[in-house]
Amino acid sequence: MTFEELKEKAHSLPLKPGVYIMQDAKNTVIYVGKAKALKNRVSQYFANLASHTEKTRAMVSQIDHFDVIVADSEFEALVLECSLIKRHQPRYNILLKDDKGYPYIRLSNEAYPRFSLAARPAEDGARYFGPYASRHSTQAIIDALRTALRLPSCRKKFPRDIGKERPCLNFHMGKCDGYCRGDELKAQHDQAVSQAVSLLEGRFKEVQADLTTEMERAAEELRFEQAAQLRDRLRAIELLGKRQKVVAGSLADTDVAGFFRGEAKSCFVVLHYMEGELAAKDFDLLETPMEEDEESVLSSLVREYYVGRNRLPRQILLPCELVDQVPLTRLLSEQVERKVELVTPQRGAKIDLIRLANQNAQEEVERATTREERQNKLLEALGKMLGLEQPPRRMESYDISNQGASDIVASMVVYADGRPLKRDYRRFKLKDMTGPDDYASMEQVLTRRFRRYLEGDEKFADRPDLLLIDGGHEHVKVAQRVLESMRLEIPAFGMVKDDRHRTRALVHPDGREIGIQSIPAVFALIGQIQEETHRFAIEYHRQLQSGHMKTSVLDQIPSVGEARRTQLLKHFKTIKAIRGASLEQLREVVPRNTAQAVYYYFHQEEQDHEDPDH
Repeated sequence: MTFEELKEKAHSLPLKPGVYIMQDAKNTVIYVGKAKALKNRVSQYFANLASHTEKTRAMVSQIDHFDVIVADSEFEALVLECSLIKRHQPRYNILLKDDKGYPYIRLSNEAYPRFSLAARPAEDGARYFGPYASRHSTQAIIDALRTALRLPSCRKKFPRDIGKERPCLNFHMGKCDGYCRGDELKAQHDQAVSQAVSLLEGRFKEVQADLTTEMERAAEELRFEQAAQLRDRLRAIELLGKRQKVVAGSLADTDVAGFFRGEAKSCFVVLHYMEGELAAKDFDLLETPMEEDEESVLSSLVREYYVGRNRLPRQILLPCELVDQVPLTRLLSEQVERKVELVTPQRGAKIDLIRLANQNAQEEVERATTREERQNKLLEALGKMLGLEQPPRRMESYDISNQGASDIVASMVVYADGRPLKRDYRRFKLKDMTGPDDYASMEQVLTRRFRRYLEGDEKFADRPDLLLIDGGHEHVKVAQRVLESMRLEIPAFGMVKDDRHRTRALVHPDGREIGIQSIPAVFALIGQIQEETHRFAIEYHRQLQSGHMKTSVLDQIPSVGEARRTQLLKHFKTIKAIRGASLEQLREVVPRNTAQAVYYYFHQEEQDHEDPDH
């Protein structure tokens, strides 16, 4: 459908509650929404596009057609919307992570039961405890149970594997009672599991009393080692009891929802309170939603977070009134068959809890985006400093390294969004150079790099926003000349060093120097880029030099193969020592013909006048 056809269809919708389903040209559902009056809500998408957010405009541009389902009430529309979102997972709806459900602890139904973490209860004969606030805290409880009661954590199956192998390291470290040693320990295992169940059900005093009695009896009977073990187990259980109380009770009384909307990321936070004390925190970072008003955003987030749970708090505090607070309250209450209150406090202590939740949401967004935002501001500052129209997202830096006429090399280092992009680093070995010439070398390197760019070479396909040349005014003039000859408009600057070999300024091709020390972050970035470029060039040069040592002058001598070369270098250590060795010294290391060939090679002028055998 064309945009005008979509607009006309929206205006023809009834003024009744219902659900609208936006689809793209491939019939993929991209957005599901509900409305009190379908005509009014859907028509808004196709009117005054300039007032929409960028994300909303992007969604509207992909709508090929849409369907609607009329409902009898706003409540029915809400239930239907929740169902359709969970079914289709539309990309433009607010979708929290799938692993945010409240987990459970599972106790298997077998001869030697095991504890494990489960996403949800199942009808499999096992026992389930929970739900708990997070997977991390739930796994911590399981680990603490195993440690406190010395239950096995290995993969052995009992009684199948009893007696097959010696006890593992956990037994010798006192972390497990070694039930693999024999079936006579089953009663002890059953007792430990029974105590674990009592702990999970909150009967800490009962377990504590039993262990205390057992410990005192062992001490009276002079079984001090066992008494000490029971004492350690009692301490571990006391710590476990505190943790279990906090985590298990995190859903008992009140949840406080908070939200912060950032430029690129937003955060939804839920603080779980038990008996007035903060017990746990849950949060989700997400792309900033396309819904314009906070009420609609919070409504979607609360529905996404709570609908489908089989355990809910009695009260949920919200930072603002939701657009569908009444039907959502009814939905959540029916879900758990008791009253769940959605409250928007106006003053008092509850408002302070809302502020705390919102503050937590803001801190999570800032923590997640600090580096990104810092890099953006840094690049913006550099761009303004150099007079660029846009921040330089991709910067390429070049340096030449040489030692004499041979092995003249160059490095190309790439920084993307202020960080090194090592997969795009490139090395060049200069060709047809009669001697060291930095200007000619730089001209050759840049010509080769941008010729391959113009030819469509995949390795050089990305166009830089800025060139940084290791050198001064003349170096960057060479770069500018190469770019102009290829009709490329890419800003280029030289990196000028001070007496301490640190980058002190950037120089324009026209000779203007731009100081960078006024902004420490820019100064540090340019210095880092120059050091990295120099390091990469030197590293390549050393690799080539190392290669020459491996293919030394000895390989040019007849009768000297790899084995003889190794013998000579092992004995004399250096080429200089081999050159200075006498024929007799060489004969002590290698056969006569090889010694003569080596001696003659290094003393050719002398051998023109005398026989090496004499």
